[in-house]
Amino acid sequence: MDRLPVHSLRRPPLPLLLAIVLASPHLAAAQRSDTVAASTIAPGVTYRHVVDPRGPWSMHVLRVDLRRRDLALRHVRALDSLRGRERTSAMAARLASPELSVLAAVNADFFSLASGETENNQVLGGEWWKGVKVADSPYDTFDNPHVQFGVTRAGRPLLGRFLLDAMVWVRGVATPVLTVNLRPTATYEGTTLYTPRFGAETPRDSARAVTEAAMIAVGRRGDTMLYVRRGTVMSTSGTAIPRDGAVLSAYGARAAAVRLMADGDTVRVLLTTRPRVRALQLLVGGWPRLLEDGRSVAGDAATLEGTISRNAEARHPRTAIGFSRDSTTVVLLAVDGRSENSGGMTLVELAAAMRRLGAWQAMNFDGGGSTTMVVNGAVMNVPSDSTHERAVGSALMVVRQVPSAATAEAAARGTPACRAGDRYDRDRRCRRSPSARSLPPVPR
Repeated sequence: MDRLPVHSLRRPPLPLLLAIVLASPHLAAAQRSDTVAASTIAPGVTYRHVVDPRGPWSMHVLRVDLRRRDLALRHVRALDSLRGRERTSAMAARLASPELSVLAAVNADFFSLASGETENNQVLGGEWWKGVKVADSPYDTFDNPHVQFGVTRAGRPLLGRFLLDAMVWVRGVATPVLTVNLRPTATYEGTTLYTPRFGAETPRDSARAVTEAAMIAVGRRGDTMLYVRRGTVMSTSGTAIPRDGAVLSAYGARAAAVRLMADGDTVRVLLTTRPRVRALQLLVGGWPRLLEDGRSVAGDAATLEGTISRNAEARHPRTAIGFSRDSTTVVLLAVDGRSENSGGMTLVELAAAMRRLGAWQAMNFDGGGSTTMVVNGAVMNVPSDSTHERAVGSALMVVRQVPSAATAEAAARGTPACRAGDRYDRDRRCRRSPSARSLPPVPR
């Protein structure tokens, strides 16, 4: 065999050198992290445990293919109530049923440790549980709307700083609504809609004169709820909230419109967001945004969303959510922290991690001792809370519609299958889940 020239052994050709130089950062990056566990939880849902010694970081990653009709995301409140706390794993167990498999879950929005109430807008199954124009947070350096993650009825993911955009119409008079199920703090005037999710009655207000009117729900047209006024307009707070209705509460100059509402009047209430999103099925808050169109904005969080340095710029356990550029894949990440094996991440490091995982838009959920990822009922990460798994205010679930005889029969007949969370009735027709179901139409 002919011997190669000496220069061939000492120096590769220039094209090969260039290829090695260009590839070396990617090779080095691949060597810095290692997948120690990986599994397919269900078709379209994968889990990975990744260890990176640079932090060191222990990361738990879920990917969800939103193109699958049997998969969906569900926003769940602790104890199925506006207030209260519950472990993420317990919420997952409570939601599961023979018709609905809960594949995975993570903790979600920031919340009050005392009451369990979360800080941002809450839409569950198409129903507004809480509506605000700015985050209900005591920690912001300035009042502002926090970033929120949403999903439309068609399954399209969204990320933005959504404000409640609500309006009441009665007798041709339009009145803006500032909050849903939260007493407004505006000094001069304000209007609130209280639904049964708030409780049995509206909150007592001894600081100002309040006018309140009870209403019975009679229908829904898109984002507009339709009510009929019933009973006496009250000049005090603490009005009983009808189980099948709501109470409109106003003070200051806005109270005049409520006083004019007569028994039997039809009342239209628009509940939507600005920027406008139609057919919103899910809305859950976080703080702050990490990625915007593939670019990290975590370094600007203090200016844009009023984050505090001891949270944003220090390493902590983290939970994050994002989705791909084509909006087909959701990425959920839980990063362990406060231990020798995993130091946690700053928000800038978290944004970089989400981008490496393929997210194009991303935001931060509550972290620290709240960070939890559950897969098939088991907690996968190592929570840093002294109780191990902390009871939190809300969670985001990955659910799958369990195939049934009705599903098989529908497929055989060529009928579209139910989406996750819906169910078949006795006539084998797909019905929306009770929390998402519209009210009966208004009689004509």
